[in-house]
Amino acid sequence: MTELKPLRVGMVGYAFMGAAHSQAWRSAPRFFDLPLRPELTAIAGRNPSGVRAAADKMGWASAETDWRALIERDDIDLIDICTPGNTHAEIAIAALEAGKHVLCEKPLANSVAEAERMAKAADVAAARGVYSMCGFSYRRTPALALARRMVQEGRLGRIRHVRAQYLQDWLSDADAPLTWRLDKAKSGSGSLGDIGAHSIDTAQWITGQSITGVSALLQTFVTERPIAGDLVGLGGHGATGADTVRGPVTVDDAAIFTARFAGDGDGTASNNGTGTGPIGVFEATRFALGRKNAMRIELNGTLGSLAFDFEDMNALTFYDAADGPDAGFRKILVTEPEHPYTGNWWPTGHGLGYEHLFTHQVVDLIHAIAGNRHPAPSFADALQVQKVLAAVEASAGANSHWHNV
Repeated sequence: MTELKPLRVGMVGYAFMGAAHSQAWRSAPRFFDLPLRPELTAIAGRNPSGVRAAADKMGWASAETDWRALIERDDIDLIDICTPGNTHAEIAIAALEAGKHVLCEKPLANSVAEAERMAKAADVAAARGVYSMCGFSYRRTPALALARRMVQEGRLGRIRHVRAQYLQDWLSDADAPLTWRLDKAKSGSGSLGDIGAHSIDTAQWITGQSITGVSALLQTFVTERPIAGDLVGLGGHGATGADTVRGPVTVDDAAIFTARFAGDGDGTASNNGTGTGPIGVFEATRFALGRKNAMRIELNGTLGSLAFDFEDMNALTFYDAADGPDAGFRKILVTEPEHPYTGNWWPTGHGLGYEHLFTHQVVDLIHAIAGNRHPAPSFADALQVQKVLAAVEASAGANSHWHNV
C-alpha cells in the first residue's frame, strides 16, 4: 500500500471554532478515504499556557504563540484560521503569499475592502496551485446539500420565494458579558455577520442565484454589557454588582431584510429592486428566546417547496405540487447512503450532528487540493456574501432605502 502524502496543518485560534475544526481534522481520515493524510502539526494562540493546554487536549503536535511562526515553518502546508474577523485578512494574505493553502472561518473579513484583497490574493495564489476556502460549514449539512441537488434537478421549478431565518437566544440576558463578538472593531457586525452570513451563503448556494439588492433594518436591544463575568459557551454570566463596569455594545443584536435575487442567473437588478428573480426575506437574531440554533430556510417554487430547520438537522421537508393539495409536506430523513455525505457514517436512520459539518468541510477541501482545483466556497464566493452584508448595513443606515449589492 502506498503511503499517502501528508497535508500538514497549522491552526490559528483554539476556542469554539478551533475545537470544531480540530475534531474535523482528526475524524476526516477515519471515516472517509482521502487522497492526502491530514496531520495536526501546530496550533497558535497568544496565551502560552492556554495554547499548550489546547494542543494537548485537541491533539496538536506543537504550539506557537505567534501565528507568523506557523507561516514561517517549512513543515506546515495549510493554515486554518479560527480567529475574530479583524485578523482574517492579514493572516490569510500572508499565508497565501508564503505558499500555504488557507481555510478561513466566515465571514471572510470585516469589510468589503479586506475581502477584496483576500479574494485577489487567493486568485494569484491559485495560479501557483495554492488554494483557499471560506468556512461556510452549513453547506455540508446533508439535508441542505440534498435540497440544493433537488433544486438543480428542477424538482421545485422556478424559485419564487426564499425565506431564511437564523434564530438563537444566547444573548437574551441583558447581563451576559461583553465579548469580542459584541465589538464591531473585532467582529465586523453582530447577528448580521455572525449568523446572518450563513443564511445569505446558504440561500445563494441552494438557489444558484446571487442577491442583487436589499432593504434592511438593524437593531441593538442592549447597548451596554458587563465587561467582567464568566464566559459559558458563546455567552455566559456577567458581573452584576453595584460597582460593575460596563462597556458599549457596538454591533447589531438583530437584522431583518428583504432581498431580490438575480433573474435567470443574469446577476442584474434595477435601482428600485424590481426584477425577475426570486424575492427573499431574511432574519437573524440572538434574542429569540427558546430558539437555540434555528437556522431555517424555505424555498417556494412553481412545482414545489422545500423547508429545513437545523434544530431538526437530519430532516428535509418537501412539498411536490404534482401530488395534489391533499398530499401536504412529506418528511425526508436524510440518512440514506445515497444522500450527500451520509454513506460514510452510520446505518440508515442514525443521525449526524453539528460536528460532522466540519468533517465534511475538511473532506471537500482535501479532495480539491489533491485534485488541483478550486475549493468551494471560494474567497470570491465569500466576497459576494461580504457585499450583501455591506449592502444590508448601508440600507439600514439610510432608513431602509433600497440598496444594490
